[in-house]
Amino acid sequence: MFASQYSKIILAGAVLVLAGAFAPAANATHSWGGYHWARTAHPFTLKLGANISTTWGSYLGVASSDWSQSSVLDTTIVPGLSSARTCKPTAGRVEVCNRTYGYNGWLGVASIWVNGSHITQGTVKMNDTYFNTGTYNKPSWRQMVMCQEVGHTFGLDHQDENFYNLNLGTCMDYTNDPARNDGAGDNLHPNQHDYDMLETIYAHLDTSTTVAAALPTSPKNSRREDDIGNDTRDFGRELKRSGDGRVSLYELDLGNGDKVLTHVLWADEIRDQKNEARGQRNETRDETRDRRK
Repeated sequence: MFASQYSKIILAGAVLVLAGAFAPAANATHSWGGYHWARTAHPFTLKLGANISTTWGSYLGVASSDWSQSSVLDTTIVPGLSSARTCKPTAGRVEVCNRTYGYNGWLGVASIWVNGSHITQGTVKMNDTYFNTGTYNKPSWRQMVMCQEVGHTFGLDHQDENFYNLNLGTCMDYTNDPARNDGAGDNLHPNQHDYDMLETIYAHLDTSTTVAAALPTSPKNSRREDDIGNDTRDFGRELKRSGDGRVSLYELDLGNGDKVLTHVLWADEIRDQKNEARGQRNETRDETRDRRK
């Protein structure tokens, strides 16, 4: 009898080890390089400028409501001060835009302008060129990407960048199916770990604020007022890329202590199609060369 019970204990332990081996692991600290908005009080309110179509209105509304559940920040949706085409940043707030930005490879991008560790302005772009395709023209994809890109502008990074493991139940987790519930919930909204991380990032108060504040006029740097464009070649140097190549982080040095950091989520299906087309062209070229020999 003792041997039988001992065998059961060993078997149970093996199951636990195997379960742990396949369980997704959240990033315990998913701060984006320590970047944060300077502010002098809690909670602070960040304006989200809506330069978006009616199609995107509800998704921004849900994301704003979700992130406002944080104890350290609130968001409010206000009329945009840019346009969907240019999506120029506005000091002290985040401009959110959508448009058919072209077959440039990315599904969504979030950019923050920083001076030192302080965020001074931000933009979010949703690329309808890909959201109009069958793969991404789904409420789940629209909600996850909107939630995630807006979350980046607060100083949050991803909890996980593996597209193929179980969903963590947060929009800051990458997945091939945002609507799938693997036990922790779908990946359409923030989770408690995101709110806890925001509390850590914003635990201190600053002596000045960059929220709803104009950028200083000296030293003059007009590039702080410009959109960084839609071509990743204009995003600056690539700092890192996820193991599967589907997530990238770029840094553009503007001088005078100012930088733009951009998170890129690649449109996987379109990139695969481009790679397939490139491969077919190479095969055709090789066949043509072989015939000429």
